[in-house]
Amino acid sequence: MYEIPVTEVGPVFIGQTEDPEAATGCTVFIAPEGMRAGLDVRGGGPASRESQLLNPLMAARSVHAIVLAGGSAYGLGAANGVMAYLEQHGIGYDTGFALVPLVAQSDIYDLSVGDASVRPDAAMGYEAARLAMEDANYRDGNHGAGCGATVGKLAGMDWCMKSGIGSYAVQIGELKIGAIVVVNALGDVYDWKTGAQVAGMLNEAKDGLRSTAGYMRQSYAVVRNKFTGNTTIGVVFTNAAFDKAQLCKIAGMAHDGYARSIHPVHTSADGDSVYAVSVGELAADQDLVGVLSAEVVSEAILRAVENAEGAYGFPALRDLAGGTGLRQSGTQR
Repeated sequence: MYEIPVTEVGPVFIGQTEDPEAATGCTVFIAPEGMRAGLDVRGGGPASRESQLLNPLMAARSVHAIVLAGGSAYGLGAANGVMAYLEQHGIGYDTGFALVPLVAQSDIYDLSVGDASVRPDAAMGYEAARLAMEDANYRDGNHGAGCGATVGKLAGMDWCMKSGIGSYAVQIGELKIGAIVVVNALGDVYDWKTGAQVAGMLNEAKDGLRSTAGYMRQSYAVVRNKFTGNTTIGVVFTNAAFDKAQLCKIAGMAHDGYARSIHPVHTSADGDSVYAVSVGELAADQDLVGVLSAEVVSEAILRAVENAEGAYGFPALRDLAGGTGLRQSGTQR
């Protein structure tokens, strides 16, 4: 098994746009011929669009695009621009009267970071779709849907850290599998191999980390408003052939990657979601792909915090004492 660029997994075109001043953006995945996809939602507060399309009981066998964006529910309008671009280029489900591109979307809550009045819209979605098809520009860090991502927010935004979007992909023989994850968690981020905390809630001196779970244990009083900006969303894709039911199971196994790398995770204040996408016809074992999905997701989460840059008054991992060395030496959960 060896690492490959995430853009080499299969015929999925990825484009990103962001508004750095407003601290929001979107990342678009397009498969012109359609991609089979499943979805598993574990958090209590998802902002999503067309998620029922991915239910195995629904008629649609594939979708044409997936959008990850900021703006919470307001940002769901970005899909309108993606649909417009796809329709203009003859991509969609032919109803006999019009092409209807099938576009699923999930959003993070980043309204507490930059300008809450600016959200991803149809224009931003259209541009991200155009870039995906004409000038693919995926990058890890403060880009696309990761522009306004932060982590470690239970004590309030004064104690959180800047995060972003991250990716990782591997190949075994002909099998390829990769993940792109927007890390915007209420909880902290841990190295999935060592158990060391690498990002999350800052200590009182803001020069190191403390445990969100430890902070929670100090009191069992009800926290009235945890919605200061949460939700981790991601896409796992492979060149192996699976149907929607199998992909929903793979998406569920991919959530193990969230659980290994984020703690606490899947809270009522997160909308944690994973899409699993099949873009090939290779015969491969479903359970193996599920196991690998969790691994690439965990590593993509680490890449998100390692490649993030401090912004909007929030430090990134590279700004803390020891920088990325915290991956090996950080505090335990």
